[in-house]
Amino acid sequence: MPKKEAELNVLEKNEGADAAFQDESAMETVQEGGEAPVSETVSREEFDQLKAERDQLLDRLARLQAEFENARKRAERERVEFREYAMGNVVEQFLPVVDNFELALKSTGTEEQLRSGVALIVKQMEEILRQLHVNPVATVGEVFDPRQHEALGSVEREDMPDQHVAEEVRRGYRLRDRLLRPALVRVVSNPKQISE
Repeated sequence: MPKKEAELNVLEKNEGADAAFQDESAMETVQEGGEAPVSETVSREEFDQLKAERDQLLDRLARLQAEFENARKRAERERVEFREYAMGNVVEQFLPVVDNFELALKSTGTEEQLRSGVALIVKQMEEILRQLHVNPVATVGEVFDPRQHEALGSVEREDMPDQHVAEEVRRGYRLRDRLLRPALVRVVSNPKQISE
């Protein structure tokens, strides 16, 4: 009798372990977003297969995250390289201007010759800026626009309309439609128009 009771205890323990295994599998299925089987029991093979699939998916996810991070770093590196390449092209266009300034400094000509040489260099620079789509902000005679002009002060004048630009102190520039630097100007204050 004691031997049979021992065998029954072993069988009950095995059945309890199988039930616990099935409950654990059902819980994992519920936690992973699936539905717990109602009348089915999950075998050990199915459990191992599902676990292997989960491990493969987690590995794939980790690989995809690493690929995404590498792509992001590569894009950042390419953007920096492109910026440096573009800057190099711009600097290359200004090197002849620097050369001409150095020649002007070495020049032993008259003041008028030096002045005309510098004027040619300025024209050369303006042409390069035009090619780069950098244009000066319109100033003298224009209506004062705080989005394009920075007022340095006002000038009383009766020959120009009030709140118009009288003189340009420092030129402003635009790159296509984007303002790079506002023009520094003096604005007209016309006492005749103010009183009217």
